[in-house]
Parts: sequence; structure tokens; C-alpha cells
Amino acid sequence: MFKDRAEAGLLLAGRIARLSLHDPVVLALPRGGVAVADPIAAELDAPLDLVIVRKVGAPGNPELAVAAIVDGTPPDIVLNREMVEAYDLSEEELDALVKLERPELERRASAYRGRRKALSVTDKTAVLVDDGAATGTTMRVAIRAMRRRSPRAVIVALPVAPSETVQELRLEADEVMCLSEPAQFRALSLHYRDFHQLTDEEVTQTLHAAAQRRRAALRDLKKRNGRA
Repeated sequence: MFKDRAEAGLLLAGRIARLSLHDPVVLALPRGGVAVADPIAAELDAPLDLVIVRKVGAPGNPELAVAAIVDGTPPDIVLNREMVEAYDLSEEELDALVKLERPELERRASAYRGRRKALSVTDKTAVLVDDGAATGTTMRVAIRAMRRRSPRAVIVALPVAPSETVQELRLEADEVMCLSEPAQFRALSLHYRDFHQLTDEEVTQTLHAAAQRRRAALRDLKKRNGRA
């Protein structure tokens, strides 16, 4: 059991720091993943950003995903082809469903990032972080969207997940780092002593602090290079 998400992030950071990563960018799945990702970004001296996934529900059954949208410029649409075929959705019908979810995706991106642009992962190592995974569905969507953006590699970092979920994610990512794979996976909250739901304000404050930390690190690097 982890004390909180920050402790889980520190433990993951120690493991990930041993890897040889090319120009890493740490991408958190909000909101819970942000608190785990922040110490990882600090340890790697890497920028911190988000990967926001929005489910696209089936007609008349919004809980059943026929697709997902991942924020970006433009956003990526990842289809659940089995469900698209089951509902016999035409391209026009699918487009209409996606359009219904675009405003909420854009609202979340704007609320969390403000005016900051999403970071590019082209030719970089994308480190995708969440506070855990039960089925891994959202993380798989994030991996597939990142693949389309030409990263050098995609690494997944999770504090806890069932072994079968970790094995499935390993089929999608270049590396999966998971600290705990309990045989009897229970509700994610039961693996933390403090599992309070992060607020939008906590997310934005963490991103802002990480951006300031990154700018300070780059300034220090310039000064050292100037003296060299």
C-alpha cells in the first residue's frame, strides 16, 4: 500500500531513472496521474504535460465506448472497432458522436493547461503515467494515440495494476514499469492510504510549478554552458 500518489511517483521515479531514455516527456493522465507524474518529471529533469482521453459513448448507451478522443492538434480518434461494427455505425454517425464529445475534451484541456500548448513527443520518449490501472483501457488508448505522433519510444509507468493488465499493456508499449501487480486486485483506492480526488486547481498548480521548475533548470543549463 502506498502512502499517497506522491510516494508512488517517487518510487517509480527511482526505477525509471535507471533506464536510458532519449529526451523524455512525462505525460500524466488526469487527474490522479498528475500527482504520480510530477516527481517522475522532476527526477528525469523532463517537462510535464497531460494526455487527456475522452470516451465516445455508443448511441443510447453512453457508458459503452465506441471510440475515444485524445487531445492534440488535431485530436486523435481511437476506434473500438468491435463496438463500431456491433452498432453498424457509418462514418457520418461516428463523426457526429465524436463531435458531441469534442467540446468537453477542449474544455478540460483549456482548464488544465490554460494558454500553454501541448508538448510534442516527436522523436522523444513519451512516459505515460497514471495512478493505477484496472482494465488498462484508457492507457491503451493513450498509447495508441502517442504512437501516431512519432515518438522514439513509449514507456508506461503505473504504481499498481493487475498482472493481466500489465501483460496486455506490454503488447502496446515499449516498456511497462509497474511497482505492484497484486494477484487479487481490488479497488484502486484500497492500494493507497490517501486517495483523495484531485481537484482541477491541484492539477493546474502542479503543471504550473513543473513548468517553472523546467524553465529554471534550462536557465541553469544555459549559464553552465556559457561558463564552459
